[in-house]
Amino acid sequence: MPKSLHAKLFEPITVRKTTFKNRIAFAPLGMVMMSDSRGGFSQRAQDYYVERAKGGTGLVMSGVTLGSYDEMYAFATPCAAYDPVWFAKTTWSMNERIHAFNSTMFLQVSGGFGRAMMPPMGTTFWAPSTIENRWDPSIEHRAMTTAEIDRWIKGMIAAAASARHAQFDGVEIHAVHEGYLLDQFATALYNHRTDEWGGCLENGLKPAIKVVQGIKEICGDDFPVSLRFSLKGFVKAIRQGALPGEEFEEAARDYDEGLRAAHLLEDAGYDLFNVDAGTYDSWYWNHPPMYFNQKGIYRTFGHRMKEDGIKTPIILAGRMDDPDMSVGSLGPDCDMIALGRPLLADAAWPNKVKRGQIEEIRPCLSCHAGCMARLEQGQQISCAVNPACGRERTFRLVPTTEPKKVLVVGGGVGGMEAARVAALRGHAVTLWERTDRLGGELRLSGAPDFKQDDLKLLAWYERQLRRLPITVELNHEATAAEVDASDFDVVVVGTGATPISVDLGGPAGKTVLADEIIAGTVEPGERVAVIGGGLVGCETALSLAQHGHKVTVVEMLPKILRGGEGMCFANYDMLKDLLALNKVEVLESTSADHVEEAGLVVRKKDGSLATVEADTVMESLGYRADSALYDELQDSDKLVYNIGDSNGVGLIMDAIWDAYQLCMEI
Repeated sequence: MPKSLHAKLFEPITVRKTTFKNRIAFAPLGMVMMSDSRGGFSQRAQDYYVERAKGGTGLVMSGVTLGSYDEMYAFATPCAAYDPVWFAKTTWSMNERIHAFNSTMFLQVSGGFGRAMMPPMGTTFWAPSTIENRWDPSIEHRAMTTAEIDRWIKGMIAAAASARHAQFDGVEIHAVHEGYLLDQFATALYNHRTDEWGGCLENGLKPAIKVVQGIKEICGDDFPVSLRFSLKGFVKAIRQGALPGEEFEEAARDYDEGLRAAHLLEDAGYDLFNVDAGTYDSWYWNHPPMYFNQKGIYRTFGHRMKEDGIKTPIILAGRMDDPDMSVGSLGPDCDMIALGRPLLADAAWPNKVKRGQIEEIRPCLSCHAGCMARLEQGQQISCAVNPACGRERTFRLVPTTEPKKVLVVGGGVGGMEAARVAALRGHAVTLWERTDRLGGELRLSGAPDFKQDDLKLLAWYERQLRRLPITVELNHEATAAEVDASDFDVVVVGTGATPISVDLGGPAGKTVLADEIIAGTVEPGERVAVIGGGLVGCETALSLAQHGHKVTVVEMLPKILRGGEGMCFANYDMLKDLLALNKVEVLESTSADHVEEAGLVVRKKDGSLATVEADTVMESLGYRADSALYDELQDSDKLVYNIGDSNGVGLIMDAIWDAYQLCMEI
């Protein structure tokens, strides 16, 4: 048989005496709420990792597992050294299941958070030196004592010994990366000590070096130890990240120091480098949102390390879900690729690539809504487009024993998911869409250059609906009378939402809706005033600015994007910074008063009026649920459900989860 174009991804690689069956790793992601009451892996955690092995991943890496609970509330995340016997009891059988798929399993052992500790999780606020908390400047972290440093290092070594006993194939140390506690010791911006643990790079790396040396002494030289490693900080100052292409002076670790650190850590005995960039002060580098508008953002860092003579195998994540690009990275940039969020969206990514079923891969949107945003809220990780992620056992689709005739009204993302899930379970499904195309708001959300994965998701849904026994009727606007007179048993209403508009006067055609600009039905002028600094308003403003328009955003609240409330901080921080970099003027605590020929007249916080000169005024005031059909059907004897925006305006994730959670049980 001819080799696949992506065959190189499926070549084995050996590190020490451990062989990975392919070059694909599951990148480590946080294990918040995945611990049981004694620090072991919960059943949900075990199933979650086995699912990624089942999907074809060669190296499965756990998320953060602690060596001790000195810093944070017990069992917010697993702890390998707290009760080693119990820890092995909850993970040994998991590893046996993973090994049955010829996959290997590493435990990621964390050195803790230091100044990066999110205050609700913290019990002890320490750091290499006295320094303020990343999230709450009013919290001061004290300097660790030498005795505490010694105990901290021994805890990580003990956790690795527990992992080896529990049949893990290796460990990854977390990390000289992202500004976590080990990284704070290795970064002069955070480490101001003058003793043996500070003052120079060599001293700052001592904890990481002592950890790997201790693990090798106890577990043996052939027990592989990976290191999560950030080559460069991209930090302008405390809490100030630097964007791609931005000129700035590095305040954290720059390339020269990062490469020197890599050589020291290689010499110390680390067997793999899992490479990225960034710290908590430039968090979007470690958790890249869609706004990066490119795949494989860490390739340059792996390439620099290889060019500088690093021989240790390199793993690279950073939106590596394009198979062609991933294959091209092997050799010049890395030895293995890592997929984090893409394997949440579709755990079978490796198997589908191997079989040449690229179009069957459910795409990751890089939206963070189901993963990082949930972790920030203290919830278990999942995925916006895959509600079963992290709930593989309880959310597995089971064929129905009572097939029903199901009508789905509305072909937006919620309606398409409802039709897909109901059909997979064996129901007879018909979908009515009032326009001539499926997709609804998903077509608009995917219009900006940086959100092309939304359109890939739409294409994926269209393929799923074609291959399943679903009757799709376009240009079919449902009426309550028609639905009520039909022979459907269940009706799922997903009629979406309509944009909110207010009358601000002004010349005809001067004021337009955001949807009209996004859809391309209206061509905006050179100068655009955007009313509304929510997500749609800010993303559209950024897209317009990137295409050469002069844009001003007017927001009546004190902060655009509600100060990041309800969205992943990495997304909020990057979008806010990108608006500034692209010279989008932002007027906060400012309301739209009226429109006139010259532009938009606004009222400032002090009550005074000012004019924002604009050729086009764009309204982005949110959306109103269109629940009219659902309301009219309340007297029907059919089972009628309302999902997605027509039930309450939300994110793509909300519509998909609504649909899945309903149709998995009807």
